[in-house]
Amino acid sequence: MKNETSKYKVANEQEHVELLARVDVLMRKGEENVTSDESEEIRQMGLALQAYELEIYPISAPKTLEGMIELRMYEMRLKQKDLAETLGVSPVKLSMILSGKQKPDIPFIKALHQKLNVSADFILEHI
Repeated sequence: MKNETSKYKVANEQEHVELLARVDVLMRKGEENVTSDESEEIRQMGLALQAYELEIYPISAPKTLEGMIELRMYEMRLKQKDLAETLGVSPVKLSMILSGKQKPDIPFIKALHQKLNVSADFILEHI
């Protein structure tokens, strides 16, 4: 995703609340009733809101391999059984790894890197 800037700027919480309200008004019109200009305006406001929220409410990166796996599972909107299938392991094995009862093996680590795009550096630092 390229780093885009918005024509809108949010400098404080009051502006954040006001811009959220403007987005809400447009969104309530419904997708089929929003013009292309309004759609672009929503996108621009969303970028400004996102930039402000990332600055004010930073989310720290996971500090464990299990935390990274759970983050990817959330980002991909996968249930644990679906993640197990994606990684080519049994749900039981994934559960055991996530609970710390079993160490990840090489095929599992390779799947994390290839299928979940977890950096090799992160994996090596946290196994």
